[in-house]
Amino acid sequence: MSETPVDYPSALALGYLPIREVARSTGVNPVTLRAWERRYGLVVPYRTAKGHRLYAPEQVQRIQQVLTWLNRGVAVGQVRDLLEQAAPVEAAPSGIWDELRQAMLQAVARQAERSLDEAFNRAQSLYPPRVLCAQLLLPLLAELDLRWRDLPFGAQLEQVFFHSWLRSKLGARLHHDNRQHNGAPLLLVSQSGLYLEPGLWLSAWLINGAGCAAQVLDWSVPTSELVQAVDHIGPRALVLYSSQALGAPLRHQLPRLVEACSVPLLLAGPAATIHHDELQSLAGLHLAADPLLAEQCLRELGLLENEPCAS
Repeated sequence: MSETPVDYPSALALGYLPIREVARSTGVNPVTLRAWERRYGLVVPYRTAKGHRLYAPEQVQRIQQVLTWLNRGVAVGQVRDLLEQAAPVEAAPSGIWDELRQAMLQAVARQAERSLDEAFNRAQSLYPPRVLCAQLLLPLLAELDLRWRDLPFGAQLEQVFFHSWLRSKLGARLHHDNRQHNGAPLLLVSQSGLYLEPGLWLSAWLINGAGCAAQVLDWSVPTSELVQAVDHIGPRALVLYSSQALGAPLRHQLPRLVEACSVPLLLAGPAATIHHDELQSLAGLHLAADPLLAEQCLRELGLLENEPCAS
């Protein structure tokens, strides 16, 4: 265990951060930070006399180094040795993601909700949302899409089962975490005709994990009513998500929507790629091809910053 700072105010003056601020700045939630400390000794914070965790600047930097390795597909159990060896940042062999993905695929094929839940919960306790999204959930969705195209029987059952589970799982997480975040939410609205847009919920989950409340409308809303929603809810930004081509009415009304909206507007998902050439010159509209790029764009716009978490 690291040495205890002399006292809390002095430690803060030296740049030490409490766990909630470290979670906000790095995107790694407190539960995961504690698991890294307890199970792997990855980052061992200082403690106050009352036992509160405080992280020195170099420890926050070490968390960023851990994230660099995780983003390259390295299992969390391998990271400490790599850091101590000062190994070059390259992807190291790890079958952890293949194993998790296969476990979840098998659970989907059997509609085994408890098994699906347990596999995801194990990963969620050790990895932050961005890593889980990049290394597990987006590849899983891509593999499921291919499976469902070729499956002669049962594809719709699997799709309904998995999408229902995903919305329930991430929706419950959002409901809980929104209560911990102060400030205006981000408003995310589906713009496809699908019953559920997985990318919409993944985007909301990433935004939530970055320390910002997220409010989701998972069905298409007319353009004129979107302006009303912005006026009523007062979000810091409006995110439209679609994995399908946008209908002609919405494409034609986007310039008017951008002008009428009092907040930044982001079009996310495959629709941003499909209509990129047509929409890239529309001033005030931002484009992001997937949930990870959507969260990155919002962060670069400063829309996920300076929102302290509740104590």
